[in-house]
Amino acid sequence: MTDLMAWSECEDKYIRKVHVDLSKIKSITEMANERLNFVKSLNANEKNASFIFEGYYEVIKELLVALMLKNGLRSKNHQCLFTFFAKEYDHDAEVNLIKQMNFLRNRLNYYGERVEFAYFKENYKSFDKVIKLLLGL
Repeated sequence: MTDLMAWSECEDKYIRKVHVDLSKIKSITEMANERLNFVKSLNANEKNASFIFEGYYEVIKELLVALMLKNGLRSKNHQCLFTFFAKEYDHDAEVNLIKQMNFLRNRLNYYGERVEFAYFKENYKSFDKVIKLLLGL
C-alpha cells in the first residue's frame, strides 16, 4: 500500500466535491452488476482470460466510482479511487489486490501484455470477494 498516491495530492489535483446523486449511483452500480454478470457468463481460457480480467477490473473501478459519489466526491483518475478506498476503509489486502489489478490492466492496455491464465484462475474468486465487499459498502 506504500505506492498509493497521497490523499493530499488527490485533493489538490484530482478530486472535486459533487452533489450526491442517488440515481447516478444506482445506475453505475446496475451497470457494474450487468458487466459482472456478462464476465461471469464467459468460460475463461488462455486466449480470453486477459479480457475477462479487464472486465473484473472495470466492475471494481465502477463500484469505487459509485462509492466516491456516495461520499460526495468525484475523481479524475483511478489512483485516487484506490487512495480514497484505502483512506476511508480498513481493507489493506483488497486495496493491494486492486492496485495489482490496475498494474496488470495497464500492462494489458498500454503494452499488449496478457494477463496469465494461471494468475486469473488463482485470483478470480478474490476479485469476486472485492466486488461483494464494495457492493456492501
